[in-house]
Amino acid sequence: MNEHAERFTSLRPLLFTIAYEILGTATESDDVLQESYLRWAEVDLTKVTDTKAYLAQLVTRQSLNALRAQSRRREEYVGPWLPEPLLLDSSGTDASADVVLAESVSMAMMVVLETLTPDERAVFVLREVFGFGHDEIASAVGKSATAVRQLAHRAREHVHARRKRFEPADQSQTAALTTQFFAAAATGDMEGLMAMLAPDVVWTADSDGKVSAARRPVTGASNVAKLILGLLRLAGDDGRVELASYNNTPALILYLGDHLEGVILLEFIGGRISHFYAMRNPEKLSTLFTRRQISR
Repeated sequence: MNEHAERFTSLRPLLFTIAYEILGTATESDDVLQESYLRWAEVDLTKVTDTKAYLAQLVTRQSLNALRAQSRRREEYVGPWLPEPLLLDSSGTDASADVVLAESVSMAMMVVLETLTPDERAVFVLREVFGFGHDEIASAVGKSATAVRQLAHRAREHVHARRKRFEPADQSQTAALTTQFFAAAATGDMEGLMAMLAPDVVWTADSDGKVSAARRPVTGASNVAKLILGLLRLAGDDGRVELASYNNTPALILYLGDHLEGVILLEFIGGRISHFYAMRNPEKLSTLFTRRQISR
């Protein structure tokens, strides 16, 4: 590889993570990185004093352009829009080993980030997750350092108001709870299922109207339990479930025969399931098994 390629490749995990946390889709993040590399390949390296900062700024600008271009599609989207589930690479840097990074790619945090403006989202990701300075971020988002400080404060307050303090999940505990949940659901154990659900549990499904799915969030333990048991009855003997982990979160991969029907991410708080994030949109499922390595 030439020097441009070597520098870019060494930082690709970090650059992909920045793009993903701003955009919420792995597919478009890859597109942003391709476009960013083409621009990077034309740069005079003798004028680059900090490769990491330069590339982070380049990818952020391209991500913001892509995010703003998405706005019309988001407005026309049928039902809730959820970020694409991300299968993290177990080799190299493991997100679960870094508390800040682990929360930043969790589905719960990604959903909160969706409520920020594009500039707030970029500033939050660069400042709170990756620790870039205000001056570096200002160059990336085209704002003054003073404006970036204000954006960072507003975004931080917004996120903290909507997210409980993150506590690293015990991977073995959540795996055991997920297995216990599936056993209760598969056997139709309504009492056992209800015991595992938080009273205010929420089921959110993303389908864009392309397949059958609830077009509004379903709330309450009783309603969610009935929905889950109904889905399993509908699947019948052809249904199959595999356990997995996406976005550093326990997940169930659903099949009907050999056909991938969806992925459901489970969020646990206090030993109970507080939220189900059900990805049913075929377009978002098409790249689901691509492994990614993420990094600070």
